[in-house]
Amino acid sequence: MYFVYILECADSSLYTGITTNLERRFKEHAEKRGAQYTRARKAVRLVYSEEHPDRSSASKREAEIKSWKREKKLALLGS
Repeated sequence: MYFVYILECADSSLYTGITTNLERRFKEHAEKRGAQYTRARKAVRLVYSEEHPDRSSASKREAEIKSWKREKKLALLGS
């Protein structure tokens, strides 16, 4: 099982990624052991996640969400 997730950073930016373990991955981001993007901007909270059966479908969805403008991502979050 894979998850596509979106984090909100301290500067209000959004980061999208994939993982097999949401709790572990958020902890890595929060402790600045995650992606370079979140090391520079400090991940503050998990705002969205969805399950996928395999890495391939999760990666495709991650790429789709990353291609969106901020407004569309916020609509996905229900904001």
